[in-house]
Amino acid sequence: MDPNGFALNRSHSLASGLEKSSPTWNKPPQSRSSSTVSSPHSRLVSHLETSTAGENPLDMPTPGLCEGYLLKRRKWPLKGWHKRYFVLEAGILRYSKSQHDVSRGRVQGSLDISQAVMSINKKSNRIDLDAGDILYHMKAKNHELFYIWVTKLQAHRLYKKNEAVQVQSGFLQPLSFSPIALTVTDAQKPPSVNTAVNSKVSAWLQQSHAPETCAQELNRCHLDLSELNRLIQRLQALETSQVVSNGDLQRIISIQVKTCFVLIAALATRKYRASISRAPNSVAPKSTGQRTKLPALCPDNSHVGLMAILYNNIGKDLARVSMPAALNEPVNLLQRLCEELEYSELLDTAANTPDPYHRMVYIAAFAISGYSTATFRNRYKPVNPVLGETYECIQEDRGFKLISEQVCHHPPISACHAESDNFCFWQDQRWKNKFWGKSLEIIPTGMVNVTLPKYGDHYEWNKVVTCIHNVFSQQRYLEHYGEVTIQNLSSRVCTCKITFVKSRYWGSETNKNEVQGTVLDESGSVIHRFGGLWHEGIFCDTLPTPKCVWKPNHLLYYGFSSFAMEMNELRPELEPFLPPSDSRLRPDQRMLEDGLVDEADRKKDEIEELQRLRRKELSKKGEEHVPRFFKKTKDQCGRDVWVTKGTYWDLRENPGFASLENVKLW
Repeated sequence: MDPNGFALNRSHSLASGLEKSSPTWNKPPQSRSSSTVSSPHSRLVSHLETSTAGENPLDMPTPGLCEGYLLKRRKWPLKGWHKRYFVLEAGILRYSKSQHDVSRGRVQGSLDISQAVMSINKKSNRIDLDAGDILYHMKAKNHELFYIWVTKLQAHRLYKKNEAVQVQSGFLQPLSFSPIALTVTDAQKPPSVNTAVNSKVSAWLQQSHAPETCAQELNRCHLDLSELNRLIQRLQALETSQVVSNGDLQRIISIQVKTCFVLIAALATRKYRASISRAPNSVAPKSTGQRTKLPALCPDNSHVGLMAILYNNIGKDLARVSMPAALNEPVNLLQRLCEELEYSELLDTAANTPDPYHRMVYIAAFAISGYSTATFRNRYKPVNPVLGETYECIQEDRGFKLISEQVCHHPPISACHAESDNFCFWQDQRWKNKFWGKSLEIIPTGMVNVTLPKYGDHYEWNKVVTCIHNVFSQQRYLEHYGEVTIQNLSSRVCTCKITFVKSRYWGSETNKNEVQGTVLDESGSVIHRFGGLWHEGIFCDTLPTPKCVWKPNHLLYYGFSSFAMEMNELRPELEPFLPPSDSRLRPDQRMLEDGLVDEADRKKDEIEELQRLRRKELSKKGEEHVPRFFKKTKDQCGRDVWVTKGTYWDLRENPGFASLENVKLW
């Protein structure tokens, strides 16, 4: 073993594995973005087109095995790095916690290199692999290891591409198989395979497994179809009289057992699905007298060169990249904050629930409900507010009013504050966007706060990561993953932990959009369990009466719900009371809503230019923008937060914004 933790046994020699003439290694970066966070050391390795690609695939040797320790970024909550043992063999990259786990066949994850876009950062020795539904971030401890891994990844990627050519050309015939039994002839099938599988699965089935246990088991399991195909091919190549090796047999058994786990978990999750589907909507659509459709349908944005925009900004913060108006929906980020209160009835219910543990279940359901529209909103993005832009919302039927403001531009920070007789809700949301080649991650920071005056409760929780997979594909989909911890800062009676389960490419339909949660008492004992799907509803079977706690409404234009449909409506009786900075008065967003996309694009450029001019003028005076209705302060943990000054509604009433001096934003 190399002192740096890089295994060279069973591998090509170091000299043969590290060709200095790697076709893509020394090319300069191609990005022309003006983003201030770009790095000259970052670059994209998206395709490997070399002279060997056109050679006969049968003449290409299998690249040497490459293994060793690398740092891998944590999935939840995507902070920090941990050491993992990686093995790259025949174009498949696997990782485990340690070399010992590898020797015992314990694999935590696997990725087909040929399906991934690879971006590298030479300065930080970092490698990012994005396969659309799988995203790995890795670091090497030094530049030598980094160079070895990049070179080997390139070689294995080319090998896998040529292997695919072989399959398509008939050199290798792809095999079909069922989840429980291998598709090989009886003469070739080892007689102990099915016996061993059935005994293991039967023993596992006899135990009692809750849905959350199934999910934990799924996280520990991994199904690698490529490996299974290779093993079957090797079995078919054996003569009938030959004996299958113990290692091959154990690997086949392991893969089959994992396949069974997928099926079992699907049945367990069906309990929540069935309960939710039978339950009526917890919130029936209300007739508010406001509009039920938009002036125009969403435009076709297939002509927009999204690929060129994103590929020029690999690994960068897309909040600093100007996007065409056709990619926007006619709702901005300030209004999206208000959308999180669509199911405010859950807070009203919590405010009238004496039991603190039951109360926490409704708070948790409210925290989950804010993500429900996301699955229908992956084709368009919200409009970015300009600095100083505001939005007010008065919902008389729901009993709350909200004010939000864009308080900072770099980094972009949106703050909001809502109040009603039953609750007070506020947050300042900071968004970071990262594009990794095939996937777009939206990483929120900041905390959400809710107080219930009746009980003196102050709840606080974080948000999870949102990722849009397969950005350029028709199979584009969105998921949330991570853990949410809800704490009552006024009482230690109970806490809540919610897990947004990250789907696996080998079982994406069984645990897609799954969410699980527990309410814990002060000693850590579980009082309530709940779960379901964040886009379909939440079911709790530990309440005195098991029931569907929350179920969303169906969505229409742009994927908008009936609540979102009202966000940008400018009613004549409301217009005189709004400040000129209100989002409903923003012309490019209004044009987009009316279907005037080209006009919206031109007006959007004008508004952004005005913002740049205001920023230059302030800079010349040595001044900074001061938010009008929010102020920066510290929370109980010493973090910077933005809270309301409490002046908006008083100024709205007397003297009225028309009588005040207002900054011209557009």
